[in-house]
Formats: sequence, C-alpha cells, structure tokens
Amino acid sequence: MHRWSELFIPTLREAPADAQVASHKFLVRAGYIRQLAAGIYSYLFMGQRSFNKIMNIVRQEMDTIGQEFFLPAIHPRELWEESGRWSVMGDNMFRLKDRKGAELALGMTHEEVMTDIARKELRSYKQLPQIWYQIQTKFRDEPRPRSGLLRVRQFIMKDSYSFDIDAAGLDVSYKKHYDVYCRIFDRCGLKYMVVEAHSGAMGGSLSHEFMVRTPAGEDLIVSCEKCNYAANMEKATSKLEAVEDLKTEGDGQPLPVHTPGMKTIEDVARFLGVSPKNKIKTLALMANEVDAKSRKTTLRPVILLMRGDHQMNEAKLSSAVGGRETRPMQEEEIVGLFHSPAGFLGPIGIDWAKSLNDGDKPILIVDDALKGRKNLISGANREDYHVKNVTPEVNFHPTAYADLRSVVAGEACPNCGGPLRIDPAVEIGHIFKLGYKYSESM
Repeated sequence: MHRWSELFIPTLREAPADAQVASHKFLVRAGYIRQLAAGIYSYLFMGQRSFNKIMNIVRQEMDTIGQEFFLPAIHPRELWEESGRWSVMGDNMFRLKDRKGAELALGMTHEEVMTDIARKELRSYKQLPQIWYQIQTKFRDEPRPRSGLLRVRQFIMKDSYSFDIDAAGLDVSYKKHYDVYCRIFDRCGLKYMVVEAHSGAMGGSLSHEFMVRTPAGEDLIVSCEKCNYAANMEKATSKLEAVEDLKTEGDGQPLPVHTPGMKTIEDVARFLGVSPKNKIKTLALMANEVDAKSRKTTLRPVILLMRGDHQMNEAKLSSAVGGRETRPMQEEEIVGLFHSPAGFLGPIGIDWAKSLNDGDKPILIVDDALKGRKNLISGANREDYHVKNVTPEVNFHPTAYADLRSVVAGEACPNCGGPLRIDPAVEIGHIFKLGYKYSESM
C-alpha cells in the first residue's frame, strides 16, 4: 500500500504537440503512458494498473471456456511458409535473422504456433474440442503509427484458438467466443456493435468484428437505421436502385465510336451523353501466383470490370482473387495484353480464363452490379475509341462475378431497404471461423 503522494504519476498541463485524438492526449497528460519511439509506448504505474484490471476481466471470462497458454514471440520462417502467410504478411511483419542466418519473425498472431502444438500433441478425437488462449505481446510494423495506443507497433493482445471434431463443433466454439466477448465488453462498460467482417490474411469463411463508434476511429462501419444490419466497409453490401440500360444501336453488335482524348469515365460519359452508370470501368492488375510445390512466384493478369460510378474495395478484391497479392499493371504490361494504352481498355477480344485455376490465361472478374446489364459502353482496346452495345455473357465471358465495390452512405440496406449510414469506429475484438485453413495447409 502506498500513499497517493508517493506514487509516480507524472501529469502534464499541456498535451504533446503530436497528440491529435482525445484518448492520446488524456493518457499522456494523466501520466498513464509515455512514448519511447514511433508506435512504441511505456505503460507507467497508472497505465499498467488500468491495463491489469482489463486483463483480469478478459482472463476471468476466457477461463470459462478455455485454457491459458503462453507462446513464443519469435517464430521460425518455415512455420509461416507452411501456412502460406510468410509472403502474404509482407512488410507488416517484423523479420530478423539469428547469428546462424536462420530467418525468424516477431509474432503478429499465433495460428501457426498453436496449430503446430495441436498436430504434435492431439492424438485422438477424444481429446477434442480444445480451446486454447493466451495474452501475449504482438508486433506489427505499422507504416504510419499514430493516434496513441490505437495504432502501434508493439501491443498486448488476447488471442484464442479452438480445435474441433467437425463443423458443428466449430459452430459451438465460435458461439462461445462470441458470447464471451460480449460479456467482456459489457463488463468494461463499452457501447459496441457486432458487425460482419472480412477475414483478410487470417482466412476463413465467417468473421465478426466488435466495434465502438468514435471520431478517432480509422475503420468504417456500415449500419442500417431501421434494422440490425451492420458490417464493416470490407464486407458491407447494399441494394442498388435499378438502372435503365441504353437502347441498342444499329444491328446490336459492338459498335466502335471515336472518343478522341477521352480517357476518364466522366469524359467519355459526357462526350457520349450518357450516365457513368452505363459505362464499364476497367481496372488492370497483376497478381502473384505461387506454385504449391516449388513455391516460385509468377505474375498473372487480373482484370476487374465495374460500373463507372463505383469504387473498388481492396478487401473485397483480395477475397475475389483468393488472397493473391496484386499490384497495378505497368504500361508495358497493359499494352502487352490489350494492345492499347490505358484509358481505352475493355473486355472484348481477349481469351479469358474460365476459372481462377485455368492455367496462365488472364483472369476477368466482373462486379455483381454489372450482372444482367445490357448495352454498356467499354473501351475498345484501341487508342481514342470506345465500344457501344457491350453485354456481359454475350460479347465476353467473365472468369467470375464478385462483389467488388464499396458501399456509399444513403444506399439501401440489403435486409430491409432502409438508408445505410457510415461511421468511423475502433475495432476492439475480432473472431474468425477459420475452418480447415491451417489444419490442411500445415
């Protein structure tokens, strides 16, 4: 027991100049934290005292469903290569070498390590189900650490993993975690929302995020004001208003039109006197293809078609291409595939892959909003020309359809048709239904 006057609580009259969000200012001024370097903080007495109270709540609730472990923060490269995530994590992962040259990483998460323990130690279905969790230091090489403790390079995280006999068992474990998270956040007095989420590099078939609305949030959540629909921007969908297709011109065959110097969606739409909603936007990318046996990486064209007034969502793109890394095509790559400069690209006249695994042919993924549309306008793969009367499944055949676009505030809710709102928020928890992703790959 200490007198208050004996405690080390270095308060400040003014917040640091680099503190922008309220939480960062208050934590520094009240003597809870001090910055050591960009995205790296020391928890002082008051900060650690508060942190321990939160951690005790987490531990009490998690102990009702699982068993606590403590795993290494340093992981061998080979383990992450087994799951295929060594390359997927990219620059976000801290990497190092030991004195013998062996490549290692500082753990961002522990799926691989937990799976390694399970495959070595679980010898019978009678040992299942198992739920193992830990509270451990994690590392992430954030490109732009900011907002105090909201985006840092070293942090403490509770991560939990279940091992189940079958899909029904997974459903039970998922629900247990869902309920435990709700109890934790209720005990902490948080006003939170549970939203559908994208699994990202974690993989899996189902995911939910627990979010708190705040102006300081860097994530965006989409919710309906009339029903309980909620999702993050990477997962959100909406019900689009019907768009009137253009009338067929001539004999209905693709009709080239001269569009001198018209490269943007807006320029072409204005020049032809149509809405951008009747124009196809073509996005040209290159994706990394990793050979399962040799682990060699090759490049493969991935072309996206979207409605002219829509914006592509990066997370939805990642799902559509099976997690492959992508980058914009370079000029010579564009000319090599389309035989045309950028600004006049379209889907007609190219032999597209029939599936994502269809050899080396270029992949064509079309946004769901173009499904069933007729008489659209696209690039002609010829400088200064576009094409009218373009209809999917008639003039070209996509490799696949997918939801690629970002939702816009005011669009109709997919469940009830009410207006959608978009708010900044902070993620406080995330659960994933990973299925066989790691048990099969490892």
